[in-house]
Amino acid sequence: MLSVFRFLIPQSAFRNPKPKYLLLILTFFLLWMGLPDGNLRAMPPVQRMILPNHLILLASEEHSLPFVTLQLLIDSGSRRDPSGEEGLAYLTARGLLHGTSNHTINQINEELDFMGASLNASSGRDYATLSLRILKKDLDKGLDLFMEALTQPIFPDEEIRREVERTLAAIQSEEDQPEEVAEKAFQKALFLNSPYAHPVLGTKESVPRLTREKVVRFYRSYYHPNNAILTVVGDMTHEEIKTRLVPRLEKWTVGEIPTLPFIVEFEKAQKTVKIDRPITQANVILGNAGVTRENPDFYALTVMNYILGGGGFASRLTEVIRNKRGLAYSVASFFDPGKYPGSFQVVLQTKNSSAKEVISLSLQQMERMQKELVSDKELEGAKKYLIGSFPMRFDTQSKLASFLTQVEYYGLGLDYPEKYPSLIRSVTREEVLRVAKKYLHPQEYVLVIVANLQEAGME
Repeated sequence: MLSVFRFLIPQSAFRNPKPKYLLLILTFFLLWMGLPDGNLRAMPPVQRMILPNHLILLASEEHSLPFVTLQLLIDSGSRRDPSGEEGLAYLTARGLLHGTSNHTINQINEELDFMGASLNASSGRDYATLSLRILKKDLDKGLDLFMEALTQPIFPDEEIRREVERTLAAIQSEEDQPEEVAEKAFQKALFLNSPYAHPVLGTKESVPRLTREKVVRFYRSYYHPNNAILTVVGDMTHEEIKTRLVPRLEKWTVGEIPTLPFIVEFEKAQKTVKIDRPITQANVILGNAGVTRENPDFYALTVMNYILGGGGFASRLTEVIRNKRGLAYSVASFFDPGKYPGSFQVVLQTKNSSAKEVISLSLQQMERMQKELVSDKELEGAKKYLIGSFPMRFDTQSKLASFLTQVEYYGLGLDYPEKYPSLIRSVTREEVLRVAKKYLHPQEYVLVIVANLQEAGME
């Protein structure tokens, strides 16, 4: 049943639910609550090795379907963008698929279409990824294309210029999406001059300054095996990995990776950013500094946040703001951890006229988390959901490859899936209260509101 719902409900719907997903989420939640832990899917075994060029290679055999999935993580996300060249990491990742020494972009796409394969490149704030999904019978051809894109990109000037134009169009399009406007303003206001402050795509000022020469420089700086993790999942034995894949990978040459300081600088005083737009729904984000993924309080925070606003219909924010008062279709809270401290956010949409009231109610619920112990029922409900839904993170090849890659990147250990249930079960009511007091700041928050400010009474 769990695998069915992953097709119905995007993961983002749980973090920031839209009206059309609410009924599906409720149905899923009610059905899931009856699932015993014993029915959950176990993760297949994983083998870890480090190649002579220092590439970390993870492999997991999964033979139910004749497919193989590869995901490569390169520690080259947007936090490494040089000042004034925001968007360079994203442009470099996208440029991997725009042509190689042996194939033009059209030839790459034609070969992929012929094989029914997918080869994708993208970048986030911490890292970039290059992923391949292919039928086992076409594996050698697919590996050749994968390694060409990784080690022999030529970044054609014309294609880079086109990608710059597409990126600028995407940035312009986001200006018409109030939720995107609010998120960008929140990140900028909270992170100040830190590398997480700017959007992954860059800005309309920085992107036009990006050139092929800058892309090549960035690529040569960071795209090396000693700065990467590769995960292979699917219909491929460990022996085949050693004989068919490893020889190709070992030809990838080591490079010196630039060392850049990460400046952690958060806004600590209460700050409000108001953006006036002629819209009927106010888009609100309020929050404060968050944590790293490696923070030992992560599991207590996960439970606490589920109870506060991360648990959909089971959360306090939804119960108070949506169910009892009918003031918002969508309200949720979440921690957004990264390699470095991220953010905590309460995100909601409401009528302009009710924006002030909803903001006040959200802050009240944050304060309540800090003043009283959660109930035993709330605690057990959160634990049951978090443990029971955990296998959804690796119930397909692609999701398993992504999951294993991140486990390695954040140093969680390959026994993490076995440890996770006990880490969640061990969280107490007292720990929930402790982390709420430490990590929620209802008196010192950043607030961003994108709305018709006159209707919202916030001019």
